[in-house]
Formats: sequence, C-alpha cells, structure tokens
Amino acid sequence: VATLVADPSPYGAVVVTGAGSSFSAGGDLYWLRKRHEEAPNKNAQIMREFYNRFLCVRQIPLPVVAAINGPAIGAGLCFAMACDVRVAAKTAKLGFTFVGLGIHPGMGATHFVANAAGAETAARLLLTGDIISGAEAKDLGIVSQVAEDGPAAVEAAMAVAARMAAQAPIAVRATVLSLRRRQDDGLDRALQREADAQATCYNSS
Repeated sequence: VATLVADPSPYGAVVVTGAGSSFSAGGDLYWLRKRHEEAPNKNAQIMREFYNRFLCVRQIPLPVVAAINGPAIGAGLCFAMACDVRVAAKTAKLGFTFVGLGIHPGMGATHFVANAAGAETAARLLLTGDIISGAEAKDLGIVSQVAEDGPAAVEAAMAVAARMAAQAPIAVRATVLSLRRRQDDGLDRALQREADAQATCYNSS
C-alpha cells in the first residue's frame, strides 16, 4: 500500500482477492478472545489501530476493486466494503457475523453497509449476522456485479479494473478522491463509535 500511495503512476487500478478459494474468513478468533484481558480504553485504541491497518486501502489514489472469490466473513467483508467496487462469485458466502460472536460490528461496517445498501438492509445484515450469497448481495447492493464462480469473479474484476485503467489517469484519480471524500463523511465518527462499542462488548461478554 505504501508503495502505491507514494507513486501510483505505473498503475491504473488495483484488484484485491483472496488466496485459494476464500476471500477472507475474518478476524483471528484467538486475538479477539485476548481482548478480554485489556481495559476498555486500551481496547478502543487497539481496535482503531486494527481498523487502520486494513482501511489504509482507501489511501491508495487508484480505483480498488475487490474480487470476492469465496467466503467473505466479518472483518474480511468489511475490508471488501472499503474498496471502491466489489465483484463476487454468485455462490460466495458473505456475512457480517459480529453479533453472533458477542461483539459490535467494526471496521466501518455500520458506515459502509448503510452507504452501499441503505439503512434497513444494513440493520438486517448487521443485527442478524445473516450469511448471504453473492447473488443476494448483488440484489441488496452490497456488490455491483456477480460471476459464476471464484475464478470468474477474479476475471470479471480484472476486466472492470482494466476498463478503469484505460481511462485518463489524472481524471480517474481525481474522481476516486471525489467519491471517497463523499463516502468518508462521517466515517471517522463511525469508526470511533465502533471501537468504543467493541471495547465495551469485550469486557461484558
């Protein structure tokens, strides 16, 4: 990420996907359980640092396309939501499963999901922890395009990125910045609220 931020000129767009047949299974459960050992104020700080480690993808001054080639769960799906465009395999399993683990959603979930799919869909997905397919995610507005399977999703994401990269680079980068500025309005407040709420959950569950 640091290399792309420092000098994006050799590139026109970025595609991120998972290794193997999964996009991301989410956070490290052992690491999450260790949060019970910390005080809430310390946990809030730890969670903000954790969020920033992944949300730095939004600092890349290029379009970032997520190719959801397989399961994307919890923080893994939140990472995808931080990307500019999402393409998913029809059969990929997607879910914001935080509440089932006894913790508040994090990594901007309450912000990005509502922005992409509306408040009611965000409430349903975040409060139930429902696992949905890539096809349903497309219907709900969580992703913009679906493909038959994981490899096809990567191929489709690469095609979208290639079309972006074929456009005038300065105009593309400026448009990315304009779109993100609008999307990021209120993001910092949401991240702090999520970090504080997760810290409270860790010490009460």
